[in-house]
Amino acid sequence: MTASAPRSILPPLSADEQAHSERLAAFVAAQLLAAGGWLSFERFMELALYAPGLGYYSAGSAKLGPDGDFVTAPEVSDLFSRCIARQCAAVLGDVGGEILEIGAGSGRMAAAVVTELAARDALPERYAILEVSAELIERQRERLGRLPRALSERIVWLERLPQELRGVVLANEVCDALPFRRFRCTEQGIRELGVVLDPRSAARASPAERPVGFTDGEAPADDTLAAAYEETRASLAEPLSAGYTSELCLRAAPWIAALAACLDRGLLLLCDYGLPRRHYYHRERYTGTLRCHYKHRAHEDPYINLGVQDITAWVDFTRIADAGLAAGLAVSGFATQAAFLLGCGIEELVQEASGDAARARLAGEARRLIMPEEMGEAFKMMALTRNVTVPLAGFALQDLRHLL
Repeated sequence: MTASAPRSILPPLSADEQAHSERLAAFVAAQLLAAGGWLSFERFMELALYAPGLGYYSAGSAKLGPDGDFVTAPEVSDLFSRCIARQCAAVLGDVGGEILEIGAGSGRMAAAVVTELAARDALPERYAILEVSAELIERQRERLGRLPRALSERIVWLERLPQELRGVVLANEVCDALPFRRFRCTEQGIRELGVVLDPRSAARASPAERPVGFTDGEAPADDTLAAAYEETRASLAEPLSAGYTSELCLRAAPWIAALAACLDRGLLLLCDYGLPRRHYYHRERYTGTLRCHYKHRAHEDPYINLGVQDITAWVDFTRIADAGLAAGLAVSGFATQAAFLLGCGIEELVQEASGDAARARLAGEARRLIMPEEMGEAFKMMALTRNVTVPLAGFALQDLRHLL
């Protein structure tokens, strides 16, 4: 995680990035005007991230690694993926079947998982990837194509969820990218925070006069948002004060339901930064958790760098757990990333390295994955299962389900 940065210290866009951002802004503005001058933030985020050929995940900009905007745990170290593989091996030994990874990033986790499983003689029937970014699919194919043929031939790309799946579904930092709605509390209830044209854009004489800009715009909360808010508020220890601003991801439950519908037997393993609900909507978190990521700097303005920055929010893991239960899955584990990796033997993997230099390097990578001030506490792991009988080693050291 990165502390939020003021806009003034963000790196400037290149000429190509600026042109791309302006094209997407014009597209979003057209959608906004066609909708009557106001869009829900959920719809704005959907366009900003996924508009065909223009959205952040649909266009060709680098996203991961030193030249991208953020680094995920699999990019920090293969230790993360090797621990994931250990958990997968146990479940596959119980239920058989395959692995499906949702949003495979650069393909590094897939490569490390299948390599570790091969070393343990526990390869799945196939390793399927469901990816929305054409640019990332190309990177995945290039990386995974370099694996030994016995491994690469097991990897396939899907265009949609399979009708039936037995095995393991992996989703690393996927929930945080689901479009969400925003709200602000008032004395009379809540108002929805949506998106309108910046007044300066609305008043311009021609598109060439100045780039399109956007800003927050309030509207009455519709019945769906109001009901979701009331359900959330009722589960909190204290009311949210006037002015409190936050998010509700109403797409989380349908997404979990869709994954559960195809999981005949096995494990859905989720990793993301987030909190149980009572901590997510704490009174001190009064501006919400919306974060944007550009060139390894985090900030809170979703209306700049459109199409070349990521837009996210923390995950309400209580909502994820409730969705899993409603879909017929068991909540079989909830723990910090640190506890999960320790339970899966990350220390053993470090010690297995040959040579002092290799062990020292891996020890440094492990610290970044498990230390509280790094990724160890902010990121959580959740196991949703159906008819899995083996114990889950990743959740043996810590059980935080009572906080959900």
